[in-house]
Amino acid sequence: MLEKYLEMIRQAPVYDVAQESPLDLAKGLSRRLENQVLLKREDLQQVFSFKLRGAYNKMIHLPESVSEKGVIAASAGNHAQGVALAASKMNLRAVIVMPKTTPDIKVNAVRQLGGEVVLVGNAYDDAYKHARELEQEQGMTFVHPYDDPYVIAGQGTVAMEITNQYSNPIDAIFVPVGGGGLIAGVAAYIKSVHPEIKIIGVEPDDAACMYQALKQNERVILDQVGIFADGVAVRQAGEEPYRIASKYVDEMLLVTTDEICAAIKDIFDDTRMIAEPAGALAVAGIKKYVEREKCSQQTLVAIVSGANMNFDRLRHVAERAELGEQREVLLAVTIPERPGSFREFCEIIGKRGITEFNYRFADSTNAHIFVGIQMKQGSSEKLKLLQTLENRGYPLLDMTDNEIAKIHIRYMVGGHSNQVLDERLFRFEFPERPGALLRFLNKMGQQWNISLFHYRNHGADYGRVLVGIQIPDNEEAEVHKFLEGLGYHWQEETNNPAYRLFLGK
Repeated sequence: MLEKYLEMIRQAPVYDVAQESPLDLAKGLSRRLENQVLLKREDLQQVFSFKLRGAYNKMIHLPESVSEKGVIAASAGNHAQGVALAASKMNLRAVIVMPKTTPDIKVNAVRQLGGEVVLVGNAYDDAYKHARELEQEQGMTFVHPYDDPYVIAGQGTVAMEITNQYSNPIDAIFVPVGGGGLIAGVAAYIKSVHPEIKIIGVEPDDAACMYQALKQNERVILDQVGIFADGVAVRQAGEEPYRIASKYVDEMLLVTTDEICAAIKDIFDDTRMIAEPAGALAVAGIKKYVEREKCSQQTLVAIVSGANMNFDRLRHVAERAELGEQREVLLAVTIPERPGSFREFCEIIGKRGITEFNYRFADSTNAHIFVGIQMKQGSSEKLKLLQTLENRGYPLLDMTDNEIAKIHIRYMVGGHSNQVLDERLFRFEFPERPGALLRFLNKMGQQWNISLFHYRNHGADYGRVLVGIQIPDNEEAEVHKFLEGLGYHWQEETNNPAYRLFLGK
């Protein structure tokens, strides 16, 4: 298998459309981690990602009698642009089926490259199904984003460039993983020529299809995937990528949204480039690997796979980066409700910066405050601070890893109401498109009273809503049936401690 892919990669004519991207030293990150970190800059391709390599390699190998009928693809982003550019270069018709939730910046980019855009459904699965139907109806050729040997070989040219550009020993190459086309191509090439180099895949912890497949020794279909790193939001790894990865990938690492945001900032600090969340996965993986292994003086390569970032998502990234870097801690602290108590609390905090402070009077005895505090030395300083506060008698709750606290409650602190009875708290996700919030509210109907509501657009493809509903105990079964029939992903948060402290009765 390796010999076949090695030959295909070496013969792949991807440089008709792609450039040999730089392999840059990340000076600041290397200094901090005490390892040499190299960034493979696929963000500098014409479509700002590596995807054009595999798309073009697949299309250039199509017989003329097939290609003249045109090509079709389903994609919400980078693969769509790669197919459109390759088709433009080859003077082929290209139809790209995209979900209606796709941001305008990506739809417009495909159109500017000459692709015909068809908007269908709310998710990739809808677009994929429609694309396969059009493939049959119109006799076009479907260009798969990752589960195709020619696509895999095209992506494998990234690994060939790394070994050509760097002649000294490399300890590990970190690869972002969605469906698995890139890591399959990288692993196939590297294990052919330098089997001693570790190939380490990195996935978001809420979209871990390859991690689960390798763990269970078979491909799995995830019930749901997180969409923050939309470039790798895949429910099932490709069949051929899994076959290669199961033999030649050394390890899969999982990283959190906060860790991805911190990696985006790390890349920006060294390059002044803003990677998309999927593009920063490899750097997040390197940081996690170094922390776990306590290694130093190694050469570690991160493939920065893309930079198609929605501008309105930057606010969310900036908020979460400090948490991911462990440079901010979010605390719920109970202080006495008396004059001077906040000043006394601040004296204990000392010269540390307070990033936010939320408070509202609740009763005459105690006050619950939501406070963000800057940390300069990461986890060690955080533990010292928590111990100091506890020793001084302050009841506290660390909410740094509490998702609804970070997304919703930090903007809603102080909403206690003793007059709200039978309140239950739920969070929902729904496809983000014009009118989506109104459609959500219409589906909620008027059967139960909504006692709390918070929605904030984070520049993602899915909107997230926190809803309080007044539900009498005898209607438990009825409301559960109603929630299941809504058609939206939901989760109850009534017992979340952040809710209990700041919003609940």
